[in-house]
This record gives sequence, structure tokens and C-alpha cells, in this order.
Amino acid sequence: MQQGEGSEAEVTWEDQQNINTFGRLNNRFHELEDEIKIAKETNENLEDASNELILTDEEVVRFQIGEVFAHLTKDEVESRIEQTKEVNSKKLEKLEEEKDSVVAQMAALKKILYGKFKDSINLEED
Repeated sequence: MQQGEGSEAEVTWEDQQNINTFGRLNNRFHELEDEIKIAKETNENLEDASNELILTDEEVVRFQIGEVFAHLTKDEVESRIEQTKEVNSKKLEKLEEEKDSVVAQMAALKKILYGKFKDSINLEED
């Protein structure tokens, strides 16, 4: 077999940097998935709280601020829930955008790395 043929390609410094970058992006991808899951659950919880607030007959309700419950008017609680939902929705949107960006960068690196190393490298998750 001649040099340059076969399944073992020489790994250059640039290749190693691409592999490391792919690894960091993959870790960030998983972090983003977890953060997105939490943000979606938070949105669902806020929606549930908003619905429960509509059903209540009380004018003063308990609202958790940090670790403390405060007695606030129903209107003020509705306002705070809506503000929190807006902030959380914007956060979720940014997380989704970052995830899309990470996926695109990972796809570009996969193309480069698989182009050079073919079957010698595995970038897929099992």
C-alpha cells in the first residue's frame, strides 16, 4: 500500500483544532437542549399558574418571590406572570437560535472532518 492510501490519515494541528471545536460544540448542544427543556417546562408552569389564577375567586393571592410567599392582588400577580412569561419566551427564542447556530457549525465541521478522515472518525452519537 502506498503512503496516503488506507484508512489512517495524518492528523494535523488544524484537524485537531476542528475535532476539539466539534467536541465543544457538541457539549454546548447538549447544554442548550437541557436549557430549552427547562425553559419549556417553565413556560408550561407559568401558563398553568395563569389558568389557575383565572379560576380563583380570591382578590389577594400568595405569590412566590424567591423563597418567600407574598400576598399580592390578583391583578398584580397576573401582570407579574405575564412579564415572566415574556422574559422566558425571549430566553427560549434565543436558546433555540443558538442551538440552530451550533447545529450548523457542527454540520460544517462534520463535512470537513469526514471529508478528510472518512470512516476513521466517528462524530455521530450512539
